[in-house]
Amino acid sequence: MKELRHGIAGDGSNRQCLFQPLVTPPAETKASGEAGLARCILKNSAPMKQAIVTLDMEGVLTPEIWIAVAEQTGIAELRRTTRDEPDYDKLMHYRLGILDRHGIRLSQIQEVIGTLKPLPGGKEFLDELRTLVPVIILSDTFEQFAQPFLRQLNWPTLFCHRLMVDHDRITGYQLRQPNQKQKSVAALKSLNYHVISAGDSYNDTAMLGEANIGFLIHAPENVKREFPQFKAVESHAELLQLIQGAL
Repeated sequence: MKELRHGIAGDGSNRQCLFQPLVTPPAETKASGEAGLARCILKNSAPMKQAIVTLDMEGVLTPEIWIAVAEQTGIAELRRTTRDEPDYDKLMHYRLGILDRHGIRLSQIQEVIGTLKPLPGGKEFLDELRTLVPVIILSDTFEQFAQPFLRQLNWPTLFCHRLMVDHDRITGYQLRQPNQKQKSVAALKSLNYHVISAGDSYNDTAMLGEANIGFLIHAPENVKREFPQFKAVESHAELLQLIQGAL
């Protein structure tokens, strides 16, 4: 009985895939033909871009940590965030100076963080999104701050920074690398990913610009006004719809 199978025509660089009828071959010949078919398919298949989503954390999925600390301690100066200050290094030195002057320790900040919950709908949005596409959270927060949120968000992948701590006093911080959000997206694109990104603040705009498609969510008016090229939405439902349309 005859069967229809793939074969390899030509030799060297002139090989082509084709169908041809033939008598069922011995097992070793069939195995050799299948191996040749696999090589042919790999050689002639166009590379396919897979999609991946990168999200900011604070303001997108969770409350702003420093605003919560400001409210709990009564130190209004700590309300200043990346929504207000484009220079992250300047902002962090400003914050560390305030913490030192007021004697605020890491453990006190962690106690505040432990009382916080994700933004309404944030976890549900992330859960749904992760059923559709891989997601990485790119945040300028710190490992010592993030754990309570990651637990509540079902442990998504997070790229962030690390605080330098001496006997519970925050003495400085170590960036994972400068411009880590933009560079992470660039690295994903180099791996042939189609990157869709969303954030809310000045420190997200380089990431959004690097991505194939970038969106703003919950962004303040000053950020939306300065970066009109990024479509802005106010709800997780709207953002999910935009991302689904971009996949």
